[in-house]
Amino acid sequence: MLIKTFAGALVLASTVFTGAAFAEPGTQASSHQIQQIRNATIKVSYGETTFLIDPMLADQGAYPGFQNTYRSELRNPRVGLPITAEEVIEGTDAVIVTHTHLDHWDDAAQKLLPKDLPLFVQNAADAEMIRLQGFKDVRILDGQAEFGGVTLHKTGGQHGSDTLYAIPELAKALGEIMGVVFEAEGQETTYVVGDTVWRDEVVQSLERFEPDVVVLNAGAAEFTGFEGDPIIMGKEDTLRVNRALPDADIVAVHMEAVNHMTLSREDLAEFVENEGIARQVLIPADGEILSF
Repeated sequence: MLIKTFAGALVLASTVFTGAAFAEPGTQASSHQIQQIRNATIKVSYGETTFLIDPMLADQGAYPGFQNTYRSELRNPRVGLPITAEEVIEGTDAVIVTHTHLDHWDDAAQKLLPKDLPLFVQNAADAEMIRLQGFKDVRILDGQAEFGGVTLHKTGGQHGSDTLYAIPELAKALGEIMGVVFEAEGQETTYVVGDTVWRDEVVQSLERFEPDVVVLNAGAAEFTGFEGDPIIMGKEDTLRVNRALPDADIVAVHMEAVNHMTLSREDLAEFVENEGIARQVLIPADGEILSF
């Protein structure tokens, strides 16, 4: 469970949305930490091993908004990094790219990350793309893998509803994604669900691994013309995860930093408060470190 002395500051910061209680790396007693960087970019640490997941490292406003999506006139990322990109990369032992959309693997990350860092991807197509970008140690996560004393399990999902995937152009744009479950001796199991909607694959992963911590991409992003049919999870899915695993800590990320997110931190905080699950749902500010 989340260290209680830090949970109070986190709940206050998340609920009133006045800023984060920042923790300096290395100051927490626990060896299992999750740091929210920005968007879907997080760092997951178990003991001496740290994974950087879905790095989007560009400066604020570096890219145009995603075409044919909600608020596409806004430029991405909508906010700056809370620390320098170099500080984000510092201490990283391996990178995990759940899929290669710009908001999970951008030009800045490709330029700044050391080319010899071990890098896990979901399939051969993504591996080939990233190798062509100059990375020398690209590994396909097929089933499970061991790294630095941590077992990684690949999980499934779908980046939108069956209705969206029935449209060839949208299916191509959305593509394939993966999630990852982290297990390590003496540590709580963490499930990074990835860019998926609520599906059987997610339910099966929750039932199989019974994770103590579930990281949800919860911004409910949408295409124009498909309002109410988000391509990632949202507030109702947060409640579904809580009902499936009432004792798990849910960490909500991937909100506000790119144009097509329709759910804000403030709105999610209000929702979980009204549902009586605010203690189970953690909504970290950019840069914030959670210790478990």
